[in-house]
Amino acid sequence: MNIGFFLLPKQEVKYLSPEATVRQALEKMRHHSYTAAPLVNEEGRYAGTVTEGDLLWQLVDNKEEGFDKTMNLRLKDITLRVQNIPIFIHAQMEDLVALSADQNFIPVTDDAEYFIGIVRRRDIIKHCSSLIFGHEE
Repeated sequence: MNIGFFLLPKQEVKYLSPEATVRQALEKMRHHSYTAAPLVNEEGRYAGTVTEGDLLWQLVDNKEEGFDKTMNLRLKDITLRVQNIPIFIHAQMEDLVALSADQNFIPVTDDAEYFIGIVRRRDIIKHCSSLIFGHEE
């Protein structure tokens, strides 16, 4: 099965730039109720995943630096503890299922390694459930 069927295209994904600040990330993630967001660099390539935990630990680890200074740090300068493994658009469904065990979304890239969107774990689970239990998606 073509994984493009499950693709949430880049224009519908709320992603962040590695140049964004901790404050900007927190605001965007809170507004969209995200626990994690992909980072996409200026060239349009997947550059990592930032999570609520990354932002929280940055605040805790830098309490001596001060809240305002930490909030103005760039995402490219903080420790990212989760690294979602990206997958090429031509990958197989089996690859998606394996990655979804440890990732709440899978970044998808094209042949030139440009970020083109994500596949959400919930969409994979719904599809697998329909195959196993015969439920409609």
